[in-house]
Amino acid sequence: MEEIREIKGGVTAAKGFEAAAAAAGIKYQGRTDMALVYSQRPCVAAGTFTTNVVKAAPVKWDQKIVEESPFVRAVIVNSGIANACTGAEGYGYCRETAREASEIFRIPENAVLVASTGVIGMQLPMERLKRGIGLLKEAKGASLEHGTAAAKAIMTTDTVHKEIAVRTVIGGKTVTVGGMCKGSGMIHPNMCTMLAFVTTDACISKEMLERAVRADVKDTFNMISVDGDTSTNDTLLVLANGGAGNREITEESEDYAAFAAALRAVNTYLAKKMAGDGEGATALFEVKIVGAESKEDAVTLSKSVVTSSLVKAAVYGHDANWGRILCAMGYSGVEFDPERVDLFFESAAGKLKIIENGVAVDYSEEEATKILSEPEVTAIADVKMGEASATAWGCDLTYDYVKINADYRS
Repeated sequence: MEEIREIKGGVTAAKGFEAAAAAAGIKYQGRTDMALVYSQRPCVAAGTFTTNVVKAAPVKWDQKIVEESPFVRAVIVNSGIANACTGAEGYGYCRETAREASEIFRIPENAVLVASTGVIGMQLPMERLKRGIGLLKEAKGASLEHGTAAAKAIMTTDTVHKEIAVRTVIGGKTVTVGGMCKGSGMIHPNMCTMLAFVTTDACISKEMLERAVRADVKDTFNMISVDGDTSTNDTLLVLANGGAGNREITEESEDYAAFAAALRAVNTYLAKKMAGDGEGATALFEVKIVGAESKEDAVTLSKSVVTSSLVKAAVYGHDANWGRILCAMGYSGVEFDPERVDLFFESAAGKLKIIENGVAVDYSEEEATKILSEPEVTAIADVKMGEASATAWGCDLTYDYVKINADYRS
């Protein structure tokens, strides 16, 4: 398989894609709060969405468009107001947004996807939003800077914008996959508030794109958690416009595997960036379970540890409180022998065995603290039950998480 190369850029890195940002005053002042992703040619689209029973209006709209529309050309995103729990009026605003974009960009109404993030329960100020769509049309472009501007416009409590692009070769043609996302709190996907948009110039059938996205999300976005809250707005949209000119991928093949690997690289990067930028977080916390009896067991164990408030607090305190990790594994519902577990902590500062066969080894607390003081920290648990493994990502739990969420609406 061809090497996957990371390149500078995001949603505009692939051929034929443009982006823009605009300040529409939806809720924020003095910053951009609307973004556009636009393809110069029709795209096949795939998506995964929140499993929360309470689904925001844009989620319902996008589910319908992805399922029924023959192609997609544009995504209109706003930050500040989530358009969730807004009833028929809120859904009508999605249609109104698509209608306005249809007129401005001269594309079909059912070729427009929409996404919103922000406060739940407020109605969108449609005159401002419509004006914003016009501003997006004027501002759009294909440069990397246009993509970065869009990535910044969709932020809410995020502290950094999140984007990446990679290149690979498929069927002798250079194929690019790029993406951007936002997400910092209310992140516990079961596909968070998570919005992710991935663009590619790969030529791939809708069926195979959907298959790749469904398979990939299990090991990327569904393996992160910031606070255990599954948002009403979680959305991952992937658009493929065929601009690379490779032979269309219509079945599982070497070409499909190459595309899936590039998609995995982009989504893993974005997922980890979200986890590491959790509200108030000071560290990305990675949990690897190895030696599990099944993949399902490994996933359950890793998620149980990464979502434990006590473990997350210990990571914030740089405290090698391994008993909390074993405890979280123990209540996960997975059967394993705690007296066979080995546990390690690892970071850029080194790797240290903490317990062997369920019992603490003679390790240095000072060295453990040093390892846990890095901005990226990994806990590795070997349960010695089989060959399966899984990795989950989260973050530490800090005082600032409570501060941010205590007055988010006001």
